[in-house]
Amino acid sequence: MCGCKSIQNRGSRRGIKRYFCKDCNKSFSSNRRPERLQKKIFKEYFEHRQTLVQLAEQYHKSIPWVRKQINEYDTEEKVHKPREINLACDATFYGKRKAKLGTLIFKDNDAKEVVIWKHIEKETREDYIYLKNKLDNLGYTIQSVVLDGKSGIEKAFKDIPRQMCHFHMRQIIKRYITMNPKLEAGKDLKKIMSSLTRTTEKNFTSNIAAWYKKHEKFLAEKTKSSTTGKLHYTHPKLRSAYRSLMKHTPYLFTYKNRKYKHLNIQRIFNENGYNESR
Repeated sequence: MCGCKSIQNRGSRRGIKRYFCKDCNKSFSSNRRPERLQKKIFKEYFEHRQTLVQLAEQYHKSIPWVRKQINEYDTEEKVHKPREINLACDATFYGKRKAKLGTLIFKDNDAKEVVIWKHIEKETREDYIYLKNKLDNLGYTIQSVVLDGKSGIEKAFKDIPRQMCHFHMRQIIKRYITMNPKLEAGKDLKKIMSSLTRTTEKNFTSNIAAWYKKHEKFLAEKTKSSTTGKLHYTHPKLRSAYRSLMKHTPYLFTYKNRKYKHLNIQRIFNENGYNESR
């Protein structure tokens, strides 16, 4: 930047501040510190739930470039303020299949603040236990926890009221029946799932029971393998969807339980929900 006094701020573009000097008619731009940009992208991705595609479009870069900024960001030392918190836990992966990397995040669902995190290569119960113990040792009191349904993770939060994230529950079922199911049983189940956020535990449980009774024979159908000659279920994905619902239904409506009404438990990771294209 020149030494003249007539410098005008022309605003910023893509994080770079621009200036113009009236005296020498020259334009200048500030040098963007890489760590500041990485911090911004890191927060947009993990805290504001922006997708890799959205960030690539925002910064006019490729998805691999965005992924690199997230991976290389050296997180700051967290200043903790121990308190009672309603926790939300989620793991996000952004690496390639052969070199998968991710971050496990524990978030204060009320303050929308990431209180602790850990870079991971795969999602394990040990990672959850590790972060939970760190919060305990720091003086936090976990009043409730919202989880994504990963098998075995709930054991890390024994005796703590837990809520199954509605977004993740719908995503699990969607993977089994697809967004546009062709079978009648799949269509009926999709209708039930669409009411998840508006119904009660009693009605939801009743609807699932009625669905199973209606399609019980269909779900029990078996087909003989043309190669092995062995029988296997004809509609395994629908059966898996039902088993998943049976497993998680007791925790889908914790947020409505009168016993925990004072905790203001949310049914998803945060009040803004998830971007389904993530």
